[in-house]
Amino acid sequence: MTAATSAPSSPSALCGKRYNHSEDQKWSCRPAISVSISRSSKFLGLPLPNQPNSHSPRERQRKRNARWCVHRDKRTPWVLLPRAEEKEKEQKRKKKEEEGVSITLDDVNPVGLGRRSRQIFDEVWRKFSGLGQISRTRTDESLDIREGPMCEFTIPGAQNTTVLVVGATSRIGRIVVRKLMLRGYNVKALVRKAGQEVIDMLPRSVDIVIGDVGERSTLKAAVEGCNKIIYCATARSTITGDLNRVDHQGVYNVTKAFQDYNNKLAQLRAGKSSKTKLLLAKFKSAESLEGWEVRQGTYFEDVVASKYDGGMDAKFEFTESGNAVFSGYVFTRGGYVELSKKLSLPLGCTLDRYDGLLLSVGGNGRSFVLILEAGPSADTSQSKMYFARMSSKVGFCRVRVPFSSFRPVKPDDPPLDPFLVHTLTIRFEPRRQRPVEGPAEMKQDLRSFKMILEYIKALPTGQETDFILVSCTGLGIESSRREQALKAKKAGEDSLRRSGLGYTIVRPGPLKEEPGGQRALIFDQGNRISQGISCADVADICVKALHDSTARNKSFDVVCYEYVAEQGKELYELVAHLPDKANNYLTPALSVLEKNT
Repeated sequence: MTAATSAPSSPSALCGKRYNHSEDQKWSCRPAISVSISRSSKFLGLPLPNQPNSHSPRERQRKRNARWCVHRDKRTPWVLLPRAEEKEKEQKRKKKEEEGVSITLDDVNPVGLGRRSRQIFDEVWRKFSGLGQISRTRTDESLDIREGPMCEFTIPGAQNTTVLVVGATSRIGRIVVRKLMLRGYNVKALVRKAGQEVIDMLPRSVDIVIGDVGERSTLKAAVEGCNKIIYCATARSTITGDLNRVDHQGVYNVTKAFQDYNNKLAQLRAGKSSKTKLLLAKFKSAESLEGWEVRQGTYFEDVVASKYDGGMDAKFEFTESGNAVFSGYVFTRGGYVELSKKLSLPLGCTLDRYDGLLLSVGGNGRSFVLILEAGPSADTSQSKMYFARMSSKVGFCRVRVPFSSFRPVKPDDPPLDPFLVHTLTIRFEPRRQRPVEGPAEMKQDLRSFKMILEYIKALPTGQETDFILVSCTGLGIESSRREQALKAKKAGEDSLRRSGLGYTIVRPGPLKEEPGGQRALIFDQGNRISQGISCADVADICVKALHDSTARNKSFDVVCYEYVAEQGKELYELVAHLPDKANNYLTPALSVLEKNT
């Protein structure tokens, strides 16, 4: 009950009796603005309600049941005050206010309670982990993390995983760092300079390491203790030197440092790293050629073939320049020459633990056929043959041939089982040879070949990716420098594929500064998409790919918006999925894409 809007003419008129001064000790006088009769209004902190209707039956009964007194104050209107019970309540309220406890409407409505709970949680989280800096850091990408349907889930085991982010201050790298920390990962950031601007740009709990991807010696401290790497660094200019240093040599240096660190750990454990390649053959001396056999043959024998038999020849030798060279020619129709050897694997080692083969070869750019014989080693007559084609380049190159690309020579044979492989063959045949790029006046005889062999290794297998590389599709780069930029990017991708690490190569379209998770994502292989994508979406893909088995050893383009295929090209695989908080959109999107691309 609040003060009356108009004062009564006399106390007796209000109370119905004379004012008794002896009652002063039983009653307290307060300004009307501080009096609150309603318990609910006191709890909620609401404004006092209007004066109730004194003529209502309930009000008249209330006055009859309670003893009242009146007091005239020059500063306040006439006030009705209850007995000593209300005085005690007022004292308790004042005591709470003195202790700093105030209850408002925000404390009892769902929004207020939610806000208060978040504040309490943030305070506890700040004290234990120091991650409060994440929400306080003001960056352009902060909206991308908190807005939209993207949902941050804490990943089991993330606290035991350390991720190195190379290029942590880039447009994508800054969002990647925050997404990793929100999921509970331990994060190391590789930066060239640790100035105050860089420190303010990254959360406090990030381990900042100073290094340069162009200098391998500065990367040892960065990769130490890391389990996975996300490479977001890009060249600051389109100058050829910067492109090669960051996009090509930088990727090679980081992968090499990471492999060296894993090998060092394996040696300390008296074993081999799970990321170490298995050496099958290394051609460094004349003795290393022992066991390799050169053979000739034809696919068919008929009268026509005998008439056009131009002869064939091949040899495998170690030259004075220190190279193992397999060379020759095939002029016979349907003829071929091949180099074969029975593999000798270390004790207890089988190829089913590996993902494919890696060959370091050089020559004149011819294509060859790799043949694997699989079956019981004691009875080779029951062996089955599987083949896969490989192309080389003029000069040296490294060729990755996964076991999944081998097909049975006889269609009825089962798929290749690497556990049973015992013989490796490299075959040259004149058919399906294509001229290599070069001057138009250069004459090429597609029936002759030359292959320089450096080594043959088996690539380790695994369930998850070890290295995520953010590349590009080339769109958004100046047309005059696009070729040089793509050349450096492609060289960096090739070095990653040959490293033996489980890789994921993400080629986003032109980057956009907008919240993530607002549009459908399109994944494709083949450089057929040209739309843009949010930096936050690219960062989310990188983080999700860390523990997604379908992302291992895959390269793909990704953009936003819906894509309409051209007429006649509707059959290629295309996955568009709008990210949401209920599922992982990456697994179904990448499961249909081809591996080892």
